[in-house]
Amino acid sequence: MGVATPPLHPMPTEFPNEFPARPLFLGSEIYRGSSYGAKHPLAIPRVSTAIDLSRAMGWLPDAVYRDSPLASPQELARFHTPDYIAALHRAEADQHVDAATGERYNLGRLENPVFPEMYRRPAISTGAAILAGRLLAEVPAGIVYSPASGTHHARPGRASGFCYLNAPVLGILALLDSGIERVLYVDLDAHHGDGVEDAFADDDRVLTLSVHEDGRWPYTGKAEDRPGDLAFNLPVPPEFNDTEMDYLLETVILPLGQAFRPQALVIQTGADALAEDPLSRLDLSNGALWRAVRALMGLAPRLLVVGGGGYNPWSVGRCWAGIWAVLNDIAPTVPPTPEAESVLRALRWSRAAGRNPPEHWFTTLADVPRPGLLRDEVRRVAAAAIAKMVWTG
Repeated sequence: MGVATPPLHPMPTEFPNEFPARPLFLGSEIYRGSSYGAKHPLAIPRVSTAIDLSRAMGWLPDAVYRDSPLASPQELARFHTPDYIAALHRAEADQHVDAATGERYNLGRLENPVFPEMYRRPAISTGAAILAGRLLAEVPAGIVYSPASGTHHARPGRASGFCYLNAPVLGILALLDSGIERVLYVDLDAHHGDGVEDAFADDDRVLTLSVHEDGRWPYTGKAEDRPGDLAFNLPVPPEFNDTEMDYLLETVILPLGQAFRPQALVIQTGADALAEDPLSRLDLSNGALWRAVRALMGLAPRLLVVGGGGYNPWSVGRCWAGIWAVLNDIAPTVPPTPEAESVLRALRWSRAAGRNPPEHWFTTLADVPRPGLLRDEVRRVAAAAIAKMVWTG
């Protein structure tokens, strides 16, 4: 993979009092006031909404919450190139990139703009993933949730797809560097998890599996692609529904995970696959993602769950708070408390759908289920993955 040697001075891994007996939630207040810019899809509050909803529902006591650390340049250099890290840090300090820097590192572009926290924000979300990997490697079993750490597109020397640093890759590397020998990565985002797949294409310790919309940016992850024996892609058609997600889970994802026998599992839970998201044409309810997380939890004793995409503040906040509930064996299908409803009613979204939001975005946490036909395209995607599974052995 061409990654750097581990840092000489790793961040401490002292255990929070409630971990590992109870899941640990890693967050930060940096996400509350930080935005990629008023016109960017990530102008919306996401992680802060998930935190606020979880607290308002009574699901997130202070004892299981921890502020995320800032990853050091040395820690980031386990995957990212030192020159890129320096350029990203300099771009935040200067609030500007010159043309050559922008071209080389894909910074200052429409997708990856210059904004006030453009180094600190991803370095904190990546610091959370690194800490999670180290904590999990030191216990026989445990769960860590870091909804900010799903930035799966970033490359060693370039920003990509709203992702400046690749938190999932660095979290997985922290697990491997601490002695874990088999890690399963399952990506449920509407967009192909290309950065993570490519990082571990030649590493037989990591199996990557991505469910994503076929034909959508970054236009990779075809069923017939062979990026490595342990990389599986399930590109699904537009209007992909709950029935089809459940089918892939039962026929491909769970059998593949069981056969791999992972010691640790990382699940990327991008909420942009939900029906009300503006950046995909998929048609899932949040219940489909909650069922997937619940089913996958049993595949490994150590579990790191991260967020990902999601560009409707109501759908992503409700989904990610519900995932935290699932991780704690709490049913997320209950009505919101008055305090949680207040959190939802306080959200604002500049897109047309946010100017007159439907009432159920305020008064429910669970989406209406979205079952549908099991189409031949989805059956073919499953069959291709099963054939590769058999071929891989």
